[in-house]
Amino acid sequence: MWEDKLKIYDELVAKCNRFERKGKTVPYTSANGHMFSLVNKAGEVGIRFSKEVQKKYIEEFNSTIYKSYNSIMRGYVLIPERMLMDLDNVAKYLDESFDYVMSLEPK
Repeated sequence: MWEDKLKIYDELVAKCNRFERKGKTVPYTSANGHMFSLVNKAGEVGIRFSKEVQKKYIEEFNSTIYKSYNSIMRGYVLIPERMLMDLDNVAKYLDESFDYVMSLEPK
């Protein structure tokens, strides 16, 4: 089950040519020193946005704040499973998230 979710996440990241997936046990993407997407142990995908955009997408996606390992991930939106059926669409959000972290002060 988790391996299936990982394949989906890998397919999603592969659609974006400006960054690569990192991590073996906790798959994630990062740029500019900031993580901006990950898969938790439940196989859920979270993508990071600014506070304003996060609020908008939580409503638009009918979703919630993302949690990973019982921690609330500030700025992250849980990508509903139904959205993962259209990876081309979700890839646009992942690219948007990359642009967001590139606008932040490097770590």
